[in-house]
Amino acid sequence: MHVEEWLQTIPAVWVYVLVGAVIGLESLGIPLPGEIVLVSAALLSSKGVVSPVVVGVCASAGAIIGDSIGYYIGWKGGRPLFDRLGRRFPKHFGPPHIAKAERLFDRWGMWAVFFGRFVALLRILAGPLAGALRMPYWRFLVANVLGGIVWAGGTTTAIYYLGIVADKWLKGFSWVGLVAALLFGLGTTVWLKRKVRAAEDEPESVSAR
Repeated sequence: MHVEEWLQTIPAVWVYVLVGAVIGLESLGIPLPGEIVLVSAALLSSKGVVSPVVVGVCASAGAIIGDSIGYYIGWKGGRPLFDRLGRRFPKHFGPPHIAKAERLFDRWGMWAVFFGRFVALLRILAGPLAGALRMPYWRFLVANVLGGIVWAGGTTTAIYYLGIVADKWLKGFSWVGLVAALLFGLGTTVWLKRKVRAAEDEPESVSAR
């Protein structure tokens, strides 16, 4: 069976559910590959398997709802919550990670929530940490909604068009074309994340001097 025929057999509703669920769980503080799931779904939309608009809407909804639940959890749990998580999951919630996230919150406030959507560490911590630090909910909500829509919609749109372009160039290569398009999309995402991290670390290196 040709790859495009196989892709057409995937029920679109399950792709939408997976996108919303994984991104929502990641946003409330559970380390999951939300970005990879979104990129993969956007590539499927470029193949006509799912709608890019619905993918973007589901991803935005998952991000906004998940962050809001994470905010509530952080508000209720406070700092002791992160102490417990740090002991159980030091790779994601260890003291260095929490300290770095807190510095970004102190420096940028609600903008840390907005731009945190584009950074793996803050995408997991933004909601719970904003609640634990008692950020006013209306400020959090504005940044959360805007960040979720821009991140989900922008990523879906960019990968969708990249997938279309890659498909034109790699037409007829079946699985090779799909894998190459996926790797290209993931490579672009990693490059953008490194640029954001470099921009984050620059103020710290300047202040250290």
